[in-house]
Amino acid sequence: MQRSALTSLAQWKNQKNHKPLIIEGARQVGKTWLMKEFGRIYYKQTIYLHFDNNPELKSVFESDYKIPRIIEAIEILFGKKIIAENTLIIFDEIQECPKALTALKYFNEEAPQYDILAAGSLLGLIHHEGTGFPVGKVSFLKLYPLNFIEFSTALGKESLINLIYKQDFQLIKTLKNEFEKLLKMYCYIGGMPEVVKNFVENNDYKKVRDIQKSILKSYENDFSKHIPANTVEKIRMLWHSIPSQLAKENKKFIYSAIKTGARAKEYEIAINWLKDAGLIYQVNRIKKPDLPLIAYQDLNAFKLFIHDVGLLSALTDLNVKTILQRTAIFEEFKGAITEQYVLQQLVCSDSEFPICYWSNDSSRSKVDFVIQIAGLVVPLEVKADKNLKAKSINNFIKDYKSVKAVRTSLADFKINENNLCDIPLYAIGNIEQILAEEVNQENNSQ
Repeated sequence: MQRSALTSLAQWKNQKNHKPLIIEGARQVGKTWLMKEFGRIYYKQTIYLHFDNNPELKSVFESDYKIPRIIEAIEILFGKKIIAENTLIIFDEIQECPKALTALKYFNEEAPQYDILAAGSLLGLIHHEGTGFPVGKVSFLKLYPLNFIEFSTALGKESLINLIYKQDFQLIKTLKNEFEKLLKMYCYIGGMPEVVKNFVENNDYKKVRDIQKSILKSYENDFSKHIPANTVEKIRMLWHSIPSQLAKENKKFIYSAIKTGARAKEYEIAINWLKDAGLIYQVNRIKKPDLPLIAYQDLNAFKLFIHDVGLLSALTDLNVKTILQRTAIFEEFKGAITEQYVLQQLVCSDSEFPICYWSNDSSRSKVDFVIQIAGLVVPLEVKADKNLKAKSINNFIKDYKSVKAVRTSLADFKINENNLCDIPLYAIGNIEQILAEEVNQENNSQ
């Protein structure tokens, strides 16, 4: 399995005087595998420290933060000599040993020659007690479920993916049935590494759903492990309300849809916990599409998505038969699966650009996403199948004089009048490069 994050880790390794790096991400998105695989490829040896239920290892960090003593103790425990220039040290489940987390500060200040990766529960890292977080002394890398490109590569479809990178839309059009087949599979299977690995090995959709349900169950069990008891039930109710909220025509999150009479004050903590855990994404409405987008957000109006389209399909008990029908999976739940898919590809972008949505005050006119790329505000309309009626985005372009606008669907790539670019759903993960190419061509023609 290839992850684009391996490239990011290689860049970190090659940076002079790099800090210890913490890999952030929801549980079971592949943090442990990524760290070990990176160590296998780029180092002669890897020292893997797992702090969960390991009192002997935790005791190494109890007395002080003297790095020579800590290194010597680790060498004794693992029976290996640590040579800084060819050894990767991994701190996994680091939230279980807060003093190991604090020790990263001293590794950075006193022993920067050691390459250290760390990972753990986001909830545990953010809400750990008993010691200080090494603010400014560590770097961060966010890890998400596999995106569509990584998923397709795992299924051995590198040749198709290369066409997306090369923007060979003529050949993509010829092979669109292959791309659509992959896209439907991804919307059902999603990008959780264990699920993808099992499907690659067994090609069994029933097993896919069983593993997804198991992951969802483990998340709910995690709620009660890290969260105060009086908040757990609110989190569960909010979590289970997300699919029905996305299935509405107007996907704006409504608190009263959780239960009658629910108010923001009751559930804001629950939303923050789920965001801290990396399990949901909050996309805020913007009142005005101007730069910078974050300055024009309406924090009282937002949409919530979960972190993986496959887990959303499991939460909604999406029938596997929808994969066999040409467009059914994209039209399910009023396009919620499609919108979740697009959001997931945008979130995985290396640039981490701002993502919002727009609607007028009556919510009758709306654009699914508005993103900020390369100094441009770009409205992005998501369409299922080839229904390209887009009154809202056309009005948006007219009213706000957009330099670029994007519509994504199963239709082929096309540059339309009034700055509207059609990008196929299966190529939307490459939106930044596609728009950059279009802007470059326009600049060269002037």
